[in-house]
Amino acid sequence: MFKTFKNDLPASLVVFFVALPLCLGIALASGAPLFSGLIAGIIGGIVVGALSGSKVGVSGPAAGLAAIVLTAIGSLGGYENFLVAVVLGGAIQLLFGVLKAGVIGYYFPSSVIKGMLTGIGIIIILKQIPNFFGYDEESAWDLEFFEIDGGNTISELFSVLNNIHPSAALIGIVSLAILILWDRVLSKKGKIFKLVQGPLVAVVLGIIFYNFTKDGSFAIAGKHLVSVPTPESASDFFNQFSFPNFAAITNVDVWVTAFTIALVASLETLLCVEASDKLDPDKNVTPTNRELLAQGTGNMISGLIGGLPITQVIVRSSANVQSGGKSKLSTIIHGFLLLISVILIPRLLNMIPLSVLAAILLVVGYKLAKPSLFKTMYKLGWKQWAPFIVTVVGIVFTDLLFGIGLGLMVGIVVILLKSYQNSHFLHIEEKNNNKNRVKMTLAEEVTFFNKGAILKELDNLPENTYLEIDLINTRYLDNDIIEILEDFLFKARERNIDIKLVSKRGIVENPPSFIEFFRERPKSDISLS
Repeated sequence: MFKTFKNDLPASLVVFFVALPLCLGIALASGAPLFSGLIAGIIGGIVVGALSGSKVGVSGPAAGLAAIVLTAIGSLGGYENFLVAVVLGGAIQLLFGVLKAGVIGYYFPSSVIKGMLTGIGIIIILKQIPNFFGYDEESAWDLEFFEIDGGNTISELFSVLNNIHPSAALIGIVSLAILILWDRVLSKKGKIFKLVQGPLVAVVLGIIFYNFTKDGSFAIAGKHLVSVPTPESASDFFNQFSFPNFAAITNVDVWVTAFTIALVASLETLLCVEASDKLDPDKNVTPTNRELLAQGTGNMISGLIGGLPITQVIVRSSANVQSGGKSKLSTIIHGFLLLISVILIPRLLNMIPLSVLAAILLVVGYKLAKPSLFKTMYKLGWKQWAPFIVTVVGIVFTDLLFGIGLGLMVGIVVILLKSYQNSHFLHIEEKNNNKNRVKMTLAEEVTFFNKGAILKELDNLPENTYLEIDLINTRYLDNDIIEILEDFLFKARERNIDIKLVSKRGIVENPPSFIEFFRERPKSDISLS
């Protein structure tokens, strides 16, 4: 792990600057104490990062859980009662890992995963534009289209036009220019520009800008800055921790919330694992069951000391990959950076303009949603394009899980269509002795999905046809298909259709019953459901 330290250290700094506002913003959107988001970020980095088998994945509080957390805090009677649900949710995730539920992550189509990455990239861009221009709202950290404050992503963009903060916008634009220059030009000029990352330079410049302008009319203040809790003493720092009220463990609603957290957090984690593995240039494969065990452990610890629920998150993971992170050391270091900074330099952190961090997130969002990817997916054909674009649109205009669900449904429809089309191959030969000769070769596996296609072909056969059904390569034939063939025997006699059945057992002319034929077959023959 330490062999890639020179890559992981600068990457961890970028992930730290991306994670800091996300931890605070998600806590704000969740109606939880700000410090709870930082706890989740620290545990996600250090604990989950150490236990996980992912090389590039980064865990922390997830925006996708914000609405669940906000509702649960109110319905369960307080934050301490909610923390019990977080601890129990972590225990349920451990159970998922033991039961090998991580295999679910492998069953999402590539087009849907790419759509998820692209959709999240677009959402990041749309949500951070207000911050970039100094119009800072809680909804900047709410990744759903319909926001907690009653507005939506598009309405917030229109609100920006009348709420631009000149100095915040200026340092945001300068920061974005630095990031682009660093990424496109300077990073190729020397090793120093790879070691010292553009985001660090942008943040330092933002702090300098704040200090030079804080006493003038061009000052950046208040809600336009990072807002980390600043304890005055060690006792004040430790008083920020909350602890679960285990007396609420008998409340049924606590268990319902725990299961909801475990299910949603596990699903989001598995999706992000699949996505981050695709982004990883070294193409490492994350063991998904181990990831669930790591996440469950992290959530139990986070809940025990007052933190928000944790998942692996694609925004931080993609920032890690884009910045050259090679091992989980970058994830662990980013967790320690969060811990050290909130203890030692909270006041320095509170000098960072949010527009600078928004500029960093805009670059992350653009790299996730590059226009060239749309062109590439379109060229792959509609079977890849349809699930991809539906997932993108679904995520942008609803939320993460609903958008992925829509894309997955379209992907399933595509599979059904392909199965319908590939159930058999029809070869029509010339007439011989006034008989139309037709050969139907069934696929290797024929299921009830193929009923419609095969039934249509049989019904369309003209009278006086000689039909050869080739089962030589068919290894599995669903009982539904056999019943269709059985029913067709009656129609065949009426329409003067002769049937020749070719299988590994030999050739049968006009079999009296397909059902009896397959029932009497040797065990080495076609598998019958």
